[in-house]
Amino acid sequence: MSGEQMRTTVSIIKADIGSVAGHHTVHPKQIEAAKQHLEKARKENLITDYYVFHCGDDLELLMTHGNGENNPKIHEFAWNTFKEISETVSKPLKLYAAGQDLLGEAFSGNVKGMGPGVAEMEFEERKSEPIVVFAADKTEPGAWNLPLFKIFADPFSTAGLVIDPSMHGGFTFRVMDVMENKNVDLACPAEMYDVIALLGTPGRYVIERIYRTSDKLLASVASTSRLSLIAGRYVGKDDPVCIVRGQHGLPSVGEVLAPFGMPHLVAGWMRGSHHGPLMPVSLENAKCTFFDGPPRVVALGFQVSDGHIVGVNENEPADLFDDPAFDKARATANELADYLRRQGEFMPARLGPDEMEYTTLPQVLDRLKDRLKPIA
Repeated sequence: MSGEQMRTTVSIIKADIGSVAGHHTVHPKQIEAAKQHLEKARKENLITDYYVFHCGDDLELLMTHGNGENNPKIHEFAWNTFKEISETVSKPLKLYAAGQDLLGEAFSGNVKGMGPGVAEMEFEERKSEPIVVFAADKTEPGAWNLPLFKIFADPFSTAGLVIDPSMHGGFTFRVMDVMENKNVDLACPAEMYDVIALLGTPGRYVIERIYRTSDKLLASVASTSRLSLIAGRYVGKDDPVCIVRGQHGLPSVGEVLAPFGMPHLVAGWMRGSHHGPLMPVSLENAKCTFFDGPPRVVALGFQVSDGHIVGVNENEPADLFDDPAFDKARATANELADYLRRQGEFMPARLGPDEMEYTTLPQVLDRLKDRLKPIA
């Protein structure tokens, strides 16, 4: 490898196209079929490198290429891969919710808005280019709000904001209003309180990307699609993905991971209608069971080198949450999960009425509308 600087695009595109034993995990044949598709694309020079994995019931396609963000060929390839695996593997095996996230009938130029989740970043490779790829199951894009804020704006979490001169100017957050499809750029620390005011409402305001303020260096991107807003009905939570670059004037990998030591509460879990703790787990334990959860997150570490992804064994990633350092976070998550389930279907264990719009609650209210009488 030459080590010369080059522009590389890292894309992670994911979808729930069917799972084993309910919303538990993907089938090995889905993983194998995806690898065959991506290997063929690599040999045809559509992509440079790839890694296939899953988090819970979501099939995750991590790809590197030189085609830039939102490239129609890359998105069409991912769409066709999901469609074909759904037809040739998921449906013949009668996997649960086969093709669930494929909401469109035909590809229309970009998978955004069609069901699959997407996070992509194009950048010029630095002398050393570490990235962390996060994937979560049984939650929504707003799940990234708190950890990304702590990574890029909280000096009590990321020491580099105080002691690294290249980070001292802070970072700019591009925040998206998913209800009105608008976004705004807000700089921290100058506009920190505005950032918190928005991100504290994770069902509506979510982080789309983060830049280093001083030179606009792209530091992180996250998926923002909300399935219920696309489909107009509940079809499962969005199970978001996120990419974070680290080191060399950006938060260190250790600082990137540290916020997940506290399993914060996120929306989703059972039937997408409950709050639950986001549990950091290894790839081996990225399978949801207890009440279809608790919600889980995996973190995969790679180096990017001349468009290729370099892991600890060929392109196998560093499984960053496969570490006893996160045992306490997992124990806390289990304790929180048990506590919340003891509250049954009462808020705040269950989501509020705005989040229940796509469940049976509107039907219940409709049946009772003639029995609801004005108070004299």
